[in-house]
Amino acid sequence: MIGRLKGELLEKHPPQLVLDVNGVGYEVDASMNTFYRLPKTGATVTLHTHMVVREDAQLLYGFYERSERSLFRTLIKVNGVGPKLALTILSGISVNEFVQSVNHQDTAALVRLPGVGKKTAERLIIEMKDKLKDFQISDADEFTLTDDLGSAPLVSGADNRAEAESALVALGYKPVQATKAISQAEKALGMGAASEELIRAALKSMVQG
Repeated sequence: MIGRLKGELLEKHPPQLVLDVNGVGYEVDASMNTFYRLPKTGATVTLHTHMVVREDAQLLYGFYERSERSLFRTLIKVNGVGPKLALTILSGISVNEFVQSVNHQDTAALVRLPGVGKKTAERLIIEMKDKLKDFQISDADEFTLTDDLGSAPLVSGADNRAEAESALVALGYKPVQATKAISQAEKALGMGAASEELIRAALKSMVQG
């Protein structure tokens, strides 16, 4: 198993990135909470990873914080929750917010996430409540967008918008939902906003209803 990677960040195309480790390019799927923490391309970054081996693929999931990977691993043990849905959950809600939602039995907060219906939300609360009692949350789980976003190569607003919409669709949102949410985010943030900023604003608006 590959549990940790440290290397040069070559590409960022939410929710996937490419990390060069000693000349080998690793494709890693990451939650948006991790993407918000990433430095600019060309910088060195360390990710805690989880590897999923299937008959047709070997998939790597990367997380900036160890606590996020721990929650991911707990989520995929829940009946009906696979790696893709777990990654979607961790893209729309922080580790701290998820733990609080489970502890407070707040199904309303969970059902706003794509792919999480009422039954899944109830199952998450029932199966994870005991598992999260001693869950350690790092102060670093509460964060803001990294300043390095402004150092990224300039791309057109249309490219940023298209990348942001593509990321939301990959996370499980319907194309119509993604387009509407990103358009609203762009109006709020202004033309030329980075794709990560657009995604974060869109996810926040959809999750909060």
